[in-house]
Amino acid sequence: MIDDRSFIDALSACVAAGRAALNIYDTDFEVEHKADESPLTLADKRSHEIITSALAASNIPILSEEGKTLPFDARRDWHRLWIVDPLDGTKEFVKRNGEFTINIALVENGTPVFGVIYVPVKNTLYFGSDERGAYKITDPSVLSAMADNHITDLSVVMEKTVKLPVDRTGDKQIKIVGSRSHLTPEVEAYVEKMKAQYGDVDFVAAGSSLKICLVAEGAADIYPRLGPTMEWDIAAGHAIAKSAGAKFYCYETGEAMTYNREDLLNPWFVVERPGFYGTTE
Repeated sequence: MIDDRSFIDALSACVAAGRAALNIYDTDFEVEHKADESPLTLADKRSHEIITSALAASNIPILSEEGKTLPFDARRDWHRLWIVDPLDGTKEFVKRNGEFTINIALVENGTPVFGVIYVPVKNTLYFGSDERGAYKITDPSVLSAMADNHITDLSVVMEKTVKLPVDRTGDKQIKIVGSRSHLTPEVEAYVEKMKAQYGDVDFVAAGSSLKICLVAEGAADIYPRLGPTMEWDIAAGHAIAKSAGAKFYCYETGEAMTYNREDLLNPWFVVERPGFYGTTE
């Protein structure tokens, strides 16, 4: 469970970090590379600083992609923690295709109970919690006020939301969303299998956690991630999808995903929009 103060702080931090990243996005920024050859920009660093500073008041430990790498012994007793990806989709950021996000999740006993994802280029905020359900907001005045920390009443935000999932009645074509930068042969085979089974299947490529948001929203039916991801890549999306009634499970076992594991590398997984259950059996 998350209190209203922490709820607003996380939403506001996510938007503020996204606005800061967007300011860098339009400049001639430099690109560094981490030990694993993944790209790193000033936007990643600045977003991390904004989010960790905003969440410090909660006194809940933070696991962030751009934070200090902590061994499992140092975090095994973290029954409640924030999992943050300050800039998900840095490759998309570098390509300037707009498909990058800011991700914040609250995890309790291995399960994501709250998540918020901001898409800076689209000025769209997705969020969800076990108690309240899932929503998106595109109202520019409210988002701007959140970025400037001018909103302290959560009801002001909720009045401007659209509840997820959005009805897609009449659209019978199955939509599969997959990675733009990490499309694997296994996903290609998965799509071909679905085409053979259901015929009319549309494959849509997208970057970052935006793919999970599309499923939670109902704009896509299924997202098979048959390739590597880290916990911070998906924890916020998992919380939003779950809050929207979507199914999020390990591809090989069918079991629920858990977080703050010793190995932060995720197993392959699948996300199915609400009402799509059973079509892949």
